Amino acid sequence: MLQLNTIHNIDCIAGMQQLEAGSIDLAFADPPFNIGYDYDVYDDRKECDQYLDWSKQWIAGVHRALKPSGTFWLAIGDDYAAELKVLSQQVGFTCRSWVIWYYTFGVNCKMKFSRSHTHLFLFVKDKKSFTFNFKDKAIRVPSARQLVYADSRGNPDGRLPDDTWILRPQDVPEGFQADDDTWYFPRVAGTFKERAGFHGCQMPEQLLGRVIRASSNHDDLVLDPFSGSATTLVVAKKLGRRFVGFDLSADYATRGLKRLEAVQAGDKLEGAEEPLLSAPATPAQPRVTRTKRKIFVKKPTAGSLFEGKGE
Repeated sequence: MLQLNTIHNIDCIAGMQQLEAGSIDLAFADPPFNIGYDYDVYDDRKECDQYLDWSKQWIAGVHRALKPSGTFWLAIGDDYAAELKVLSQQVGFTCRSWVIWYYTFGVNCKMKFSRSHTHLFLFVKDKKSFTFNFKDKAIRVPSARQLVYADSRGNPDGRLPDDTWILRPQDVPEGFQADDDTWYFPRVAGTFKERAGFHGCQMPEQLLGRVIRASSNHDDLVLDPFSGSATTLVVAKKLGRRFVGFDLSADYATRGLKRLEAVQAGDKLEGAEEPLLSAPATPAQPRVTRTKRKIFVKKPTAGSLFEGKGE
């Protein structure tokens, strides 16, 4: 039986075989996307068939380890989102939600629309019996009855969020608030305080806080097959859950353990609960009016946008 509340430097497929079947309450996996990312040990350039075969093996390992009432969250990019959803269903999971997490600081592209989102699948083993804490006020948001209509019939505890976590606040500075009916979490960029620094693919603690609160209870056992920066396990510990993680990289495992040692149950999650604090509005720029001979620069007025029109 593997030791709990730690990270094991071992392949996740082999590691999950050492877990007692039906022992895990919640699994959150953010696996390699097979897009050529430069990991410490893992080769992220597999042939398609090889990647899908490997993915089915570790997903089957998650299914075996989960309790009948357990839940499995999968974070995956565009390239293999559809394939891994189908594989998970073939293994025996039922998809309850397909969430889109839309973030700032995405990948800037020149010959296609820039990619700024990740797919989050919520799977369950038993579609009629699973953990989903829909009454938890920490994951609920005010309803339209409360925000718009001041309707006394609105549930004072709010409602569940939508399954699209979207809208950059700087796009609509007056139209988005943290307690609205969309989920916005900025990606953990290099300048962010919560950045661990040793792993390039770090999830925000606030995002994982919502997942763990919704799909597990105090003292439940949380599994991360791809520990990486250890954020899943750090958040699980802060929220009073037991945990276990695996990682191929001895360096990632060692650094992740140091992160875990630095936090305690009850500690506040890193990252701004109010997204506007981490993504402030862009300052107004000078407005330029062009003529054939001269350029006049005018001071911006409130709410004005940059204009550049030539004759």
